Amino acid sequence: MTTDQGRPRKADREDPRAVHQRIAADLRDEILSGELPREARLPSTALLIDRFGASNASVQKAVNLLKDEHLVTSRAGAKTTVTYRPRRIVVPAAYSAPAAPGETYRWISEAESQGEAATIELLSVGKVAAPREVAAAFGIEAGEPVARRTQLLRLDDQPAELVHSHYPLAIAEGTPLLEPRKIRGGTPALLAAMGHTPAPEGTVDRISACIPTQEQFVALHLPGELIPVLRTFRVVRSTKDVVIEVTVMAKAGHLYELQYTF
Repeated sequence: MTTDQGRPRKADREDPRAVHQRIAADLRDEILSGELPREARLPSTALLIDRFGASNASVQKAVNLLKDEHLVTSRAGAKTTVTYRPRRIVVPAAYSAPAAPGETYRWISEAESQGEAATIELLSVGKVAAPREVAAAFGIEAGEPVARRTQLLRLDDQPAELVHSHYPLAIAEGTPLLEPRKIRGGTPALLAAMGHTPAPEGTVDRISACIPTQEQFVALHLPGELIPVLRTFRVVRSTKDVVIEVTVMAKAGHLYELQYTF
């Protein structure tokens, strides 16, 4: 940054974080973007000291943060090695459509096509008072009862996504949507079979980066208090232009990217 006369100008704002946190942030981004690939060796302490103009103690504290997040590992007398792969790219359009009769839920089949083992744990099923934003999407009063299914999705046995899916009681009452069991093919397939086919262009995602709630922090096994979650608020309309599902999803923000094609 320079002035009109070409003289260097001090930045308007400097990073207020501790030195070791700033170092960890830059290295974390290089690991999760693939710049430092899995099994690569982390630059030596001497190189990191020179690169960041930091003390040995700050560099060691930064590396320890990355160890706590399971991004790197080291043994006595050995180099520190990257143990995490780049961020997973998730393509919502690939698994939001209903599965064909007899097929596995698309989220699982898509993960398997990428060489990952996917599982779904059903945490709870029941009627709840509709949160304000869910109620607004359904066009009902806040607090009115809706059906809710809560699931934890895992990839390679690691928590990937916490999902709260809501349904109008007019649709869910007396159906498997309110039964405490998994639904073969997933809820999109069930809704389609019930005559509530999701419209091809009837899904709207609203995505934000948020500090995790207590529930999200615990369920997703987040490694640090400042790791954000990617929160997706999804409204699904049927081919009859009726809102049939409102879902709130949370992923660990440092591990996933969402890819949309326009």
